Amino acid sequence: MRAAVRYGALGLVALTVVSAVISVLVAGMPGLWGALIGAAVGGGFILFTALGVLLTSRLPATTAGAVLLGTWLLKLILAIVVMALLKPLDFYSKGALVLTIVFALVIVLGAETYGVVSQRALYVVPDSGNAGNDEGE
Repeated sequence: MRAAVRYGALGLVALTVVSAVISVLVAGMPGLWGALIGAAVGGGFILFTALGVLLTSRLPATTAGAVLLGTWLLKLILAIVVMALLKPLDFYSKGALVLTIVFALVIVLGAETYGVVSQRALYVVPDSGNAGNDEGE
């Protein structure tokens, strides 16, 4: 899971730089603010989920599930509050904000998925031939 967080963070940094440059070229300083806020909201939403999984991995499953559900609900409320607070303001580009949030969700999720899938995991294949038979072979 550490690799997923690492790849997700690297993907978010790359997206933030690319999105900021493109947004500044298209919309000027409001584009920069829109891109930075979008990267923080979109990327932060996904990365905090991966961090939550990483930090609760040693807890019992029910406790980890409750913590993850609670943090997900808190993140959702926080995202709604941030968007409601930003709605009347005009110092940022709404187009840059929305596009950066969408790309952050896709890129960070993709990078985290790659981080999880690319890791080696130990597994055991049960021997069904002599299961429970202690007599000689």
